[in-house]
Amino acid sequence: MATDLSRVRNIGISAHIDSGKTTLSERILFYTGRIRTIHEVKGKDGVGATMDSMDLERERGITIQSAATHCEWDGHSINLIDTPGHVDFTIEVERALRVLDGAVLVLCAVAGVQSQSITVDRQMRRYRVPRLAFVNKCDRSGANPMRVTDQLREKLGHNAVMLQLPLGLEAEHEGVIDLVRMQVARFEGPHGETVAWSEIPDPLRVEAEARRELLLDAASMYSDELTEAILEGAVTEALVHDAIRRGTLANELTPVLLGSAYKNKGVQLLLDAVVRYLPNPTEVRNEALEILRGGEERGFVLSNDPADELIAHAFKLEDGLYGQLTYIRLYQGDVRKGSEIVNTRTGRKVKVGRLGRMHADQMEDIETAQAGDIVALFGIDCASGDTFTGGRQVSLTSMHVPEPVISLAIAPADAKSQAKLAKALHRFTREDPTFRTAVDPETGDTLIRGMGELHLEVYVERMRREFNALVTTGQPKVAYRETMTRAVAFSYTHRKQTGGSGQYARVMGRIEPSDDGQYHFVNAVVGGSIPTEYIGACEKGFHDCIHEGALIGAPVQGLKVVLEDGDSHAVDSSDMAFQTACRMAFRESYLEGAPIALEPLMLVSVEGPSEQQGEVLKTLMQRRGIIMGTTEATGFVRIDAHVPLGDMFGYASVLRSATAGKAEFTMEFARYAPAPKDVAEQLRKEYLEKRAKGK
Repeated sequence: MATDLSRVRNIGISAHIDSGKTTLSERILFYTGRIRTIHEVKGKDGVGATMDSMDLERERGITIQSAATHCEWDGHSINLIDTPGHVDFTIEVERALRVLDGAVLVLCAVAGVQSQSITVDRQMRRYRVPRLAFVNKCDRSGANPMRVTDQLREKLGHNAVMLQLPLGLEAEHEGVIDLVRMQVARFEGPHGETVAWSEIPDPLRVEAEARRELLLDAASMYSDELTEAILEGAVTEALVHDAIRRGTLANELTPVLLGSAYKNKGVQLLLDAVVRYLPNPTEVRNEALEILRGGEERGFVLSNDPADELIAHAFKLEDGLYGQLTYIRLYQGDVRKGSEIVNTRTGRKVKVGRLGRMHADQMEDIETAQAGDIVALFGIDCASGDTFTGGRQVSLTSMHVPEPVISLAIAPADAKSQAKLAKALHRFTREDPTFRTAVDPETGDTLIRGMGELHLEVYVERMRREFNALVTTGQPKVAYRETMTRAVAFSYTHRKQTGGSGQYARVMGRIEPSDDGQYHFVNAVVGGSIPTEYIGACEKGFHDCIHEGALIGAPVQGLKVVLEDGDSHAVDSSDMAFQTACRMAFRESYLEGAPIALEPLMLVSVEGPSEQQGEVLKTLMQRRGIIMGTTEATGFVRIDAHVPLGDMFGYASVLRSATAGKAEFTMEFARYAPAPKDVAEQLRKEYLEKRAKGK
């Protein structure tokens, strides 16, 4: 274990689905000596990649859960997390980037910047994570890393700078030209273990020198020493590396490296770049809030010093057969086997019984871990996002958790499966913040909610495999919303006398659409017509109403409630009276505000051969798709469209059938939009029928 934090790197590998992340992780483990044999995703030997430890991952050839491992390169200790590419499992990327110091953005040399590349880049920006770009699959037909670098600049707004040029492309891809060293690197041996350096061939030297000038020009913006050296003609490799590192750490420069992980080319040079350019834990600013006496909060910067008091963040849970595995990132202090730590959310002390480093699904026991490490605790009861300290009341900022957009009714097939289903739902909701469960108050059905069809399909399959729970599922349900389109005034008096003290409350004001799509309550009462102690009750009364609108029974969004006036009684007024008055005022006025139904639109990106473009467009137009744009490359096309989620069920089968299995698609939530009249009328009819049955 490294004690010098300058030699620690915490990195993640993120990309669009099928860009080669897991294949790249496998090669990194091989070249760092972590594994002795290379296995492939969906490999013929039936073993599968090391980081895809779940049977479902190996069968489907996709990453479902992020996997952590540890390896060493050039005297540096690297904690590596391989993340999923499919948008349905985007929470795995979120929580990994929340605790990582740097990242590698993997891009396909043929497809370039794809829809999920944009999402991942947005997540990296959210957590201010410096990154390298690795243009993979340079051996593929149609590969063009120069075009991909241009897309990084145009579509993602990166200051992307190529550090390498390809030595041949497609079937002739031999290696890379290093523009810092100005030599050619070829990868020799059965698995490309040996990096052989040689002079740049004369036909390629002119282009290499031109590209080097662009590199030096970009890097010199971050180093006065390099600028002087360029003017004096005394540029050294060390000066260039230092300038690139400064630009990368400032999140103002994105170094671009090339290769083919599958063909064992370029991976060692990527590892060199990771330890050379990405930050160590002491170079990343992490902040926390300390809760002082009296409830006041004070922000401070975490020290990354192993000698300080422990502060660690639980960012991922895995609840297995033998107990809970908790992944933590240490920001300062250390933790030892047998020591006591405090969960600041619950205030409870817990004893560290077992401490380990993860290698995919294997845990290696260790005695101690310190600031900068990513390790796992076994048997600790906590929730995702909890903070552990030595006793200090500290809270770390939590990660962004997107809202689920699709739900599915689920029920046990027999009595034996009922307890197993409950156990599975409890475990999965603890592990995954985007997987939610609820009970439909009208039908009594158990609903599971998630990010997409694949997300829910995987969890249903895991219930069957891991818990032996036989379950039946209903039709997927779309998370519709509703909102008002015009402002209305309200005035309601709640008066009830039943003997003794009664109930009295009067509220006046207006309800109007909000500009930002969020719910807002504004207290505009003057003169004390509604006593201050009842304002909170008014706010609660209105807030209770937005969970179910009166148009289609969906949650209401995009409203602003302004409470302007009212009246109270010295004896008969109470919190309950004002809550009731506000609820009744909302119900009376809501339908006068011309409410409309909103449906979720998904950003659907379909990729496939150019000759299939017509068939793909047809499948999207049949689903009320709005074409947002197309991207064409050699023999390849990507079509981006906004499509209502309600029309996307079963699309995978339709697309496979229409394109003979040659096209694939990804889907993520884009926005809510007004539903067409026929859809809104059908939703209204179903809602009224359900209400009638309930009565």
